[in-house]
Amino acid sequence: MKTLLSQIAILFISFTSFSQQVPFSIGVIDSIHSNILNETRVINVYLPQNYSSDSSKTYNVIYLLDGSADEDFIHVAGLVQFCNFEWINLLPPTIVVGIANVDRKRDFTFPAKDSILPEIIRAYNVDFSSAGGSDKFMSFIESELQPFIEKNYKTNSNKMLIGQSLGGLLATEILYKKPHLFNQYMIISPSLWWDYESLLNYDAIVLQSSFTQKLELFVAVGNEGKVMEGDAKKLYKQLKNSKSSSVSVDFKFLGNKNHATIMHQAILNGFEAFNQLKTIE
Repeated sequence: MKTLLSQIAILFISFTSFSQQVPFSIGVIDSIHSNILNETRVINVYLPQNYSSDSSKTYNVIYLLDGSADEDFIHVAGLVQFCNFEWINLLPPTIVVGIANVDRKRDFTFPAKDSILPEIIRAYNVDFSSAGGSDKFMSFIESELQPFIEKNYKTNSNKMLIGQSLGGLLATEILYKKPHLFNQYMIISPSLWWDYESLLNYDAIVLQSSFTQKLELFVAVGNEGKVMEGDAKKLYKQLKNSKSSSVSVDFKFLGNKNHATIMHQAILNGFEAFNQLKTIE
């Protein structure tokens, strides 16, 4: 009996010695001090399998708004990894740069008429007193973040921006005001109601025949109410009617998704749409 107990104890010790926990990592947590924003920003970076800083291989980059670990970074990085599988093959191996939030209402909105703020407070009970800082945030992306990523990671010139809700508002503003920052834009459930839909009246260069930069665009919205659905469709119609032959756009209405559930499915549909464009080319 003692011999049997001794053997069981040895097996238990052996088993526990082989079940020690080890860290599981999908990338790195980086940071950059912004002189423009006067603050340090956390950047979550997903690195594709076999990524090596010593290799000559370079990678596409997805810049993800709302990219905190407790927001959209983890599930989007997982979706990118899934789409990299050779039996899926929707994306080439791609770096994901999740921009963690400090104050998304400040960073994702441009100055608006004062009269809209009481309406927002009444409708949503949300404090927008810090709103109106998107110009600085766009400058941060252009002058500090993108150069930082290009210096420290193995990137190529293909850059995608993904934004949803207020992030979709900012993605639309960048598309209309600084389209050169990215060549692919994924705009999901954009909050274009901001400032009484004034961004939809902006005289954007991407709508003009003189615009020659190649852009691939994807707009999606779910079952999210008359205003948000209508604004997303207006945006799509504007982009579809662009006089520029270098602008391609696709649209998806996801009637079985709402504002909280749309993002994951919409991003997958966006990857499929961009992949289809490349197939046609």
